[in-house]
Amino acid sequence: MADDAQFDAALDLLRRLSPLSVADNLKAITSLVPDLEEDLLSSVDQPLTSARCKKTGRDYLLCDYNRDGDSYRSPFSNEFDPPLDDATYQSDRVRNMEIEANGAFEVYRQLYYEGGTGSVYLWDLDDGFAGVVLLKKSVNKEAGWDSIHVFEVDERRGTGRTCHYKLTSTVILHLGRQNDSVGSLNLAGSMTRQVEADLVVENIGSQGKDGGHVVNTGRLVEDMEGKMRNMLQEVYFGKAKDVVGDLRSVAPLTGVNRERQAQRDMISSMAGK
Repeated sequence: MADDAQFDAALDLLRRLSPLSVADNLKAITSLVPDLEEDLLSSVDQPLTSARCKKTGRDYLLCDYNRDGDSYRSPFSNEFDPPLDDATYQSDRVRNMEIEANGAFEVYRQLYYEGGTGSVYLWDLDDGFAGVVLLKKSVNKEAGWDSIHVFEVDERRGTGRTCHYKLTSTVILHLGRQNDSVGSLNLAGSMTRQVEADLVVENIGSQGKDGGHVVNTGRLVEDMEGKMRNMLQEVYFGKAKDVVGDLRSVAPLTGVNRERQAQRDMISSMAGK
């Protein structure tokens, strides 16, 4: 019970701290409670970092899902760096889907991000398979968008031609600006959303139903990213704009007060009729 309480408290604390400092904060917490290290590392999303595949020369993203000890697996060469003698790999079927998914999300990344880095990793489950779609875009170290989409496909749960999909998506966004007029300004936060659906698996391309799984996963990720982007833009940034507008108005305060009083008078007159 004490361990559960400590774990919940650590998660609650990390949610309230800047996601840009999550690595340092994790190190500080695990130094105090070493028993929580593995659980926290597997539960807390961190801003993505990248490495270059020595065999293909392409950049890939690092996360806990392509890590084995201190080595990371490239989705392009399927090799660990540094090399491992006892590395664990997925089945041939899941590896073929992984190759197909990386090609599909490469097109997605170019269309929606116009740059950045993307990686997809898949692994086997008893009832199907699971994976993660990683997308990262940075602009001059002043702004960054990290998407982490973890999904599970239960091929035994469903009816007829359908399979059950579960997607958990996290977006980590940070914006920064430093100049003489505003000084140093940093805005950062993260958002997590989850969805489950039973989807029909069509035969797509030479991979048949496995190609259908790639298409369904792509649609789920695309829809979720669109919803989260709209929520960030309309709700979070809209609220921030309102707060800033209340703190400091561009127009003279007397003029703003006159407009607000005129609105209240009009509402009062309409209510009295």
